[in-house]
Amino acid sequence: MPVVLSTASLSAAERGERWHHAVSRTFIPLDVRLLEDDPSPGRIVSNRLGSLQVSQVEAGPQVVTRNRKLIARDGKEFLILTLQRRGSALKEQDGREARIGPGDFSLSDSSRLFRKKVEDGFWFTSFHFPRQDLRVRDADLRALTATAFSGREGSAALVATYFARLAREAAHLDAVAGRQYAATALDLLALLIDERSGRFAPQAPETAAATLVRVKDHILRHLADPGLAPPAIAAAHFVSVRYLHKLFQSEGVTVGEWIRTQRLERCRRDLLRSPGPGDGIAAVARRWGFTSPSHFSRAFRTAYGMTPRAWRIHGLAAAGASTDGAEREHPGGPARCP
Repeated sequence: MPVVLSTASLSAAERGERWHHAVSRTFIPLDVRLLEDDPSPGRIVSNRLGSLQVSQVEAGPQVVTRNRKLIARDGKEFLILTLQRRGSALKEQDGREARIGPGDFSLSDSSRLFRKKVEDGFWFTSFHFPRQDLRVRDADLRALTATAFSGREGSAALVATYFARLAREAAHLDAVAGRQYAATALDLLALLIDERSGRFAPQAPETAAATLVRVKDHILRHLADPGLAPPAIAAAHFVSVRYLHKLFQSEGVTVGEWIRTQRLERCRRDLLRSPGPGDGIAAVARRWGFTSPSHFSRAFRTAYGMTPRAWRIHGLAAAGASTDGAEREHPGGPARCP
């Protein structure tokens, strides 16, 4: 169940102290100074996925500081990844200062001094977890705190996207799935830090899950390319073809089988749409990387038990019958045609 902390129902005079308490309770002991004479309401909604705490934070201008006194009193080592959604923050740690804008994310380490200043109303998503859960070298982590990672390009974009999706689903995940998805998120973050530090070791066991996530994302973005094949995929991720196959073997499929399944699923979906100009069966197949109509037809029939044409006719007829109020079964998944 989400934990909600809000100062909306309080008077302006009460909000400062209550917000200070809410921030320190949610994260780590922090000094919070609000910058408005009449403080805006603040709200924190948190969910827990194993040891990873996911929090949506909205509030007005403020300065948050982790000083020596608080570090000595607390003595715990946590990391906080902050994904900025609205507003900008100026973060300082380890001798660096960085402005974190919407779409960027950054890291803070609770074991050392840091300061964050936000001059306008803001919204960010934070991911708070024990330092020991992130398997990276201390020197590499220290070199990247108070650094703006752009969520719009490269490996950092994949990390930002995954963490953002995890935050959206956090309230709906059961305990087991939540721990697994959180572990994958931290593997991705460790992989990014290793890349930035020049220590990328793609075949290390702890990076296998994160590498597989990246590979699948790459494949899905290039399904339309008929030249998509293991050698090119492996080269794009700096791994050997043998290791690429090993990653997919852990899921009981080959690289080629996984690509074919993803392409067929998209063709199956598109064939159920009312065809327009250029939406013939061969065109749909080409759209998703099939160059041979006969090969596509055989693969489709093997997967779904009917030809692409029969699937389209059956699906459109079922959709029409549903619109007319008739009770016919819609082909919702792989099935054998009688």
